[in-house]
Amino acid sequence: MINTPSGPGLLFPKGGWENDETVEEAAEREALEEAGVRGEIKGLLGYYYFKSRTQTDEFCPDGSCKAAMFPLLVKEELCSWPEQSTRKREWLTIPEAEKRCRHSWMQEALAEGFVKWHSENTADSDEDR
Repeated sequence: MINTPSGPGLLFPKGGWENDETVEEAAEREALEEAGVRGEIKGLLGYYYFKSRTQTDEFCPDGSCKAAMFPLLVKEELCSWPEQSTRKREWLTIPEAEKRCRHSWMQEALAEGFVKWHSENTADSDEDR
């Protein structure tokens, strides 16, 4: 998880995507830019809805947003990354992350989406042994 200069609590890297990339490519780019990690996306946790105070325009005056959340198998942790001067990354257990997460929709993604995904994928790998 990462901190942000805009307030207390931690969050997961997130952001919009460019016209020339998929949502998965955008997630990988945001993880690199904001948290300084590279890895492999391992599926989709789900879609989560939230209100943004900063992302309002004529198409979405109330700031309604939809986020796709992905588990990322981190394969490389960089010593230097684009947003390291404004963001610090922290590695946490799931219970710690739930307590320190700023947004309820991210807590839901973690508590329901990731825990479900992890149990399903751990069971699959246990059967392969």
